[in-house]
Amino acid sequence: MSRPLLNSTVEAIGETPLVELSRLVQNRGLSGRILAKLDHLNPGFSKKDRVARQIIEDAEADGVLRPGQTVVEMTSGNTGTGLAIVCGVKAYPFVAVMSRGNTPERARMMRALGAEVVLVDQLPGSADGVVTGEDLKLVDAEAGRIVEERSGFRADQFESEGNRRAHYLRTGPEILRQCGGQLDAFCDFVGSGGSFGGCARAFKEANEQIRCFVIEPEGAAVIAGEALAKPDHPIQGGGYAIAELTMIDRALIDGFVRVGGQTAIQTARALAKEEGIFAGFSSGANVAAAIRLLEGEMEGKTVAVLICDSGLKYLSTDLWSG
Repeated sequence: MSRPLLNSTVEAIGETPLVELSRLVQNRGLSGRILAKLDHLNPGFSKKDRVARQIIEDAEADGVLRPGQTVVEMTSGNTGTGLAIVCGVKAYPFVAVMSRGNTPERARMMRALGAEVVLVDQLPGSADGVVTGEDLKLVDAEAGRIVEERSGFRADQFESEGNRRAHYLRTGPEILRQCGGQLDAFCDFVGSGGSFGGCARAFKEANEQIRCFVIEPEGAAVIAGEALAKPDHPIQGGGYAIAELTMIDRALIDGFVRVGGQTAIQTARALAKEEGIFAGFSSGANVAAAIRLLEGEMEGKTVAVLICDSGLKYLSTDLWSG
């Protein structure tokens, strides 16, 4: 069934397809199903479009965002892109504050969509393409300074309930509707924690037997209670080694999966070649974790994942080299 004529691009956010990754599963001789929510097909090419829309619309409804007020956000690029779209349509000036360790494609895309992009230098010794929690603190401080200087509204995805609500109200229920409720597990690579927190809550309310797994990088599984050993993992957009995230209710976590950087890369490449899904690092981590679950405790079961963003945002990285 096709959508009706929409009034703006903002209304095109969400209702993305759910696709079974049958080839990946069959090619590895696994028993079970992986269902992938193609959120890289949102207008800004990521799941964060949902978050941007929800945060802005909630702020408008609550009266905390004034007409024409400048919106400011700390971003790895995806939330910033979503906000650039939403703010552009709704006529709010938008400033994206981002670490230089993130890919230049994201900064270029945000600028093309009308955002002002402020790039923050990494800590001395930080590697290009690797944004640590300490690098993120520098970005956070600069975003706070700009908010104060311009009397701006901070979207604040790490603290705003709109982040979690976007996935609780829409992403989770969409998945349940699209799979007819036939779901055994969900696993999600954690950045701000909004997609895990929102989807897990929606799934548990529908069926408390659906198991929900947090995915973290190997060596940076601090939510799982491990010591930080490898802050410089290559999986962009998450794994910031923040042990306690506002968006995640620990009561919703049924288990943890660790995924190495190279495994995430190899799985993202396999996803492109075998399923025709061109996605980024975190999507590779999600699918790799789902494969691992089917190899173990969820053998024969149905596992849902999000395809978080597009591979187009990583053309300058080693994700697609060679």
